[in-house]
Amino acid sequence: MLSSCDKKDDPVVIPDAPAVSAPTATTNVLEGESVSISFTVNIPGGYTSSNISALGGTATISSEPSVGALTGSVNVNFTAGNTPGAASVTLTVTDANAKTDNATAVISVEEEILVYNITSNITTNTTWETGKTYILQSRIAVLNGVTLTIQPGVVVKGAAGSDANATALIIAQGAKINAAGTETQPIIFTSVADQIEPGQIASPNLSPTLNGLWGGLIVLGKAHISAKNADGDVQSASIEGIPANDANGIYGGTDDNDNSGVIKYVSIRHGGTNIGEGNEINGLTLGGVGSGTVIENVEIISNQDDGIEFFGGTVSVKNAIVWNTGDDALDSDQAYNGTVDNFVIINPGDECFELDGPEGTYLNGAHTFKNGTVAAGDAEGLIDFDANTNINMMNVYFTDLKAGQDVEEYDVYAANTNGFASSAFQATLPDGTVLADFFKKGSDAITTAVAAGAATVGADLTKFANWSWAAVAGELTGL
Repeated sequence: MLSSCDKKDDPVVIPDAPAVSAPTATTNVLEGESVSISFTVNIPGGYTSSNISALGGTATISSEPSVGALTGSVNVNFTAGNTPGAASVTLTVTDANAKTDNATAVISVEEEILVYNITSNITTNTTWETGKTYILQSRIAVLNGVTLTIQPGVVVKGAAGSDANATALIIAQGAKINAAGTETQPIIFTSVADQIEPGQIASPNLSPTLNGLWGGLIVLGKAHISAKNADGDVQSASIEGIPANDANGIYGGTDDNDNSGVIKYVSIRHGGTNIGEGNEINGLTLGGVGSGTVIENVEIISNQDDGIEFFGGTVSVKNAIVWNTGDDALDSDQAYNGTVDNFVIINPGDECFELDGPEGTYLNGAHTFKNGTVAAGDAEGLIDFDANTNINMMNVYFTDLKAGQDVEEYDVYAANTNGFASSAFQATLPDGTVLADFFKKGSDAITTAVAAGAATVGADLTKFANWSWAAVAGELTGL
């Protein structure tokens, strides 16, 4: 006999609830910045969805498991608010059975550092970042083989210091500076006394006539110089403006194509600290700098010594403005052999141009200054040559002249054989004066008197608009 019994249905087994794990360590993020946080999830019942909540910032899910997945990760992008302190992100995961679990990631929102003190030489590749200020606390050198990158809009300030303790930034031989500002975000070198902040062009508190508050920018390369000492010609020397025992101050060599980096849209202000008699720091010092270096759109304001001084080398400079220097505006020495094209000089303290030739026997042609506008203002003189000057000048317009200013005895210096020539000078003269009052012994022959506003030579002033303090202050208007 057979018998049977009813088969009961097997019980339904519902999978366990999801398990969500947050990072065990606190996540650090700067205020206003974003960070990615990863949560690990196990979902026996099959993944359905996630949602998040955040304190101290905002959060979004950037990636998650596919629907039905049993394991995976949920990645969250958290953007911190502008208040430092504790923050958090809580993730809740739901499975196909509407079961949930959650976990919370702990976040520390840290205040962003906007001002950095630079206290020692730069020995590894370094970047100074947009929106921040860097204070030179001493004489800082970028060492051989190292590149310092300065991003657009950075402000570099030199602390107060005198004599051998003057602050300066030195790009030593074999080092590079990559200071590529832009027309909307120039890089500014100034004094720690300047209250200027990134994003500003004009100083909010310092006059453009105040000088000597810090050192300056010194770039040193391996190109030829023409120098000598008591024993005769030398290929290298110690740059003026820093102590002679500083090994990072050596410049000169035999590589005329040497590359010291890039300087673009840079304004250098209020410098020129004197470390000793005849040993001043220029706004921009270029010692033996090679032609591989790019210098364009540079402004020097109110330097106690010279604006830009060339000690030999072959580097060229394009679009330069020098305003309110205590000494000379543009100074060339030691058989400099590059080109300065499109420049403006306004109100130097001594000479508009101090043009010296080789000191040793080395000479390789002449350097060129062309397409310039010179508003002499209170300058002592216009052009100072020496018996060895090796320069060709052309298309230079002189204005804002005063009695006693002159070009030195041009015919006397033109007798040298170093490549000395000039052409196409124009000048707007004060009432009651003639060319010979200012352009003497031969320079009058290459100069034409023109009415104000009628010059056909000179600088293209549009190259300085917007980014330079001189343009913003209206100093270029009417030139």
